[in-house]
Amino acid sequence: MKNKWLYQPCSALNETARNAALARQGQLTKPPGALGKLETLAVQLAAMQGAEKPQVERVQISIFAADHGIAAEGVSAFPQAVTGEMVKNFARGGAAICVLAQQLQAKLEVVNLGTVNDPGEWPNVRREIIAPATANFAVAPAMTESQLRLALQTGADSVLRAKQDAVQLFIGGEMGIANTTSASTIACALLQHTPELLAGPGTGLDGAGVAHKIEVIGRALALHGLSGDPPLEVLRCLGGFEIAALVGAYLAAAQTGIPVLVDGFISSVAALLAVRLNPGARAWLLFAHTSAEPGHQRVLAALDAQPLLQLGLRLGEGSGAAVAVPLLRLACALHNGMATFAEAAVSEKIQTDANPSSLVVL
Repeated sequence: MKNKWLYQPCSALNETARNAALARQGQLTKPPGALGKLETLAVQLAAMQGAEKPQVERVQISIFAADHGIAAEGVSAFPQAVTGEMVKNFARGGAAICVLAQQLQAKLEVVNLGTVNDPGEWPNVRREIIAPATANFAVAPAMTESQLRLALQTGADSVLRAKQDAVQLFIGGEMGIANTTSASTIACALLQHTPELLAGPGTGLDGAGVAHKIEVIGRALALHGLSGDPPLEVLRCLGGFEIAALVGAYLAAAQTGIPVLVDGFISSVAALLAVRLNPGARAWLLFAHTSAEPGHQRVLAALDAQPLLQLGLRLGEGSGAAVAVPLLRLACALHNGMATFAEAAVSEKIQTDANPSSLVVL
């Protein structure tokens, strides 16, 4: 099996570290649970990193860019040339994710898997060209098996580079005109939902544009008849190179023990594919935000995911995940830096059967 590595076991979470982190949370100078999700995050990261006191200082953001043949159906508000132009914008540092990465002091990697208007060589852009674009999946499968294999491996290779740099958190981003159409169609196939439930405006389609997008998705689903097909075949027929790279990255991260912070709608569809391929990957995924794209909540529900933020974001590029990184850092800082009751000489919660809800005596 050429893609055998996809099904290799994922790393196990460290239950000793989780229990130690839980015990520490119980001793910090606050009422139990008073910091809500920040406590949960710290404990999750402790289990992922195998450390009672986790950290999220070394962050890698990998942006995968690729064009889609489905753009020929007129499903985007922007011309296809934008993908290649945005690769140059990433290289120049002008995109939102570049600003966010700089603020976070995160390593930013841009990977070009193929654009119709090839931007050529640029500093800080890896050329991993598979083809100028996928095929138009309204008339044929998006990828050959060889192309799919290359795209998956490209994502995995990005994580292996991150592993060498001892990163503590991986974020995958995407850029590709028409990729919300690809992601929506994949989600329809995996969740057995109608396009009307999952298709949205993407980069800014009006009502007529969304209606056309729904028609194109319906036509593609009817053509491929993927009900009950393996997730890998769904990805091959309907996906993009950048979506496949995200799938490969998420699986490699789970297998090598690197926590992942998942971005918005498209990244979450890639996460759903990864989990359908290898369920053990789910334990390594944290979810940054709820996108304004209407299908995102249904994908998140299928993943049993509770995102950290709801800001109406719909940019992609990994930007929503980058915005959530300070929350993870604050969760770790609180967990690691607060004093315990013993250290602060503060009385702990009164333990009596008569008054089990007593708060900490300060």
